[in-house]
Amino acid sequence: MNLNQRTTFNFPTSIRFGPGVIDELPDHLKQQRLKKLLVVTDPQLVTLGFFQKIITSLRNAGLAVEIFNGLHKNPVKSDVLGGVALLKKNSCDTIIGIGGGASLDVARAIALLAHHPGDLFDYEDSKGGSERVTGEIPYFVTVPTTSGTGSEVGRSTVISDDVTHEKKILFSPRLMAKIVFADPELTLELPPFVTAATGMDALTHNLESYLAKGLHPLCDAIALEGTRLIGESLVLAVIRPTLEARSKMMMAALMGAVAFQKGLGVVHSTAHPLSTLFDLHHGLSNAIMLRHGMAFNADVCEDRMASLAQALRLQSPGSGSLLKYLGELNAKIGLPLQLSSQGIKEEHVAKLSQLAFQDVCHQCNLKPVTEPDFQALYRAAL
Repeated sequence: MNLNQRTTFNFPTSIRFGPGVIDELPDHLKQQRLKKLLVVTDPQLVTLGFFQKIITSLRNAGLAVEIFNGLHKNPVKSDVLGGVALLKKNSCDTIIGIGGGASLDVARAIALLAHHPGDLFDYEDSKGGSERVTGEIPYFVTVPTTSGTGSEVGRSTVISDDVTHEKKILFSPRLMAKIVFADPELTLELPPFVTAATGMDALTHNLESYLAKGLHPLCDAIALEGTRLIGESLVLAVIRPTLEARSKMMMAALMGAVAFQKGLGVVHSTAHPLSTLFDLHHGLSNAIMLRHGMAFNADVCEDRMASLAQALRLQSPGSGSLLKYLGELNAKIGLPLQLSSQGIKEEHVAKLSQLAFQDVCHQCNLKPVTEPDFQALYRAAL
């Protein structure tokens, strides 16, 4: 697989992939006869040179650009409402999400509320909100700058309640981007921590989707290939980044997001409360909890653990080698193994476990998870 050349594929949205494809964005928008753009990004990205180059290219093409960067690392509803206000004030006909998962999630939620009435959480997936997503969606483009969530190809967005900190999932196939510009060159300047944390998020997506209950051979095959690509490239992308390693990680992140339409599991349910209560980077939360979630599931899916170990080219197949690999991987890419390193204490376990049990992701876990199970998982990770 040559990932160092530009290519287009559909699954099901159109994905323009390869080094330098971001240069094609202005012409694409003009061909669609679009004029007023709302670019959604984060406060850090807006200061970087490559972002300013993108904005300049759009404006030089005669396109009007408004930039919204008022969002948190773990986005909340008020972030979305601020973006919707700017969209409507400037009558924007296009939304472009540029960045990592937070930026793309907020951009997608803004697209939802642009022409849909009521409260954002009226469209929560667990309440059947997707059936109410029937109105117009503005032209929506995603440009990932990290290789983690794969939100660029997603159909859902995760937004937290400002008060309760509970994460809400909003879902509809209508929320998919019209086109994705996945340019691995945009990830070349990422610092090691961001590369490591987002990479572990991508790995968690591939592993958990493969282990999720239910039959979905297509997602299973994609998850195994995504796992293989991460095994080949994550350490290199962190320690000695090359364009090839960055390209493989970006493709693996895309694949993980496609695969997890099958479902996720216990790891994500433990990671979400860590992000909302303590503002931990979502990828870091997954990285710390991943081996504990895998250990929890090991007794019910040894055959699948063996397949994952084989995809990672581990010397011996099975859950034992996989769990050992995950612990060693964190150390190789500079991420901690314990929650205590992030200030999490025994006194926090009860609240974390309550929120984890309320999280919907573990409903797809192969093994049923109780609130006491979550308490045990958090304690094991302390």
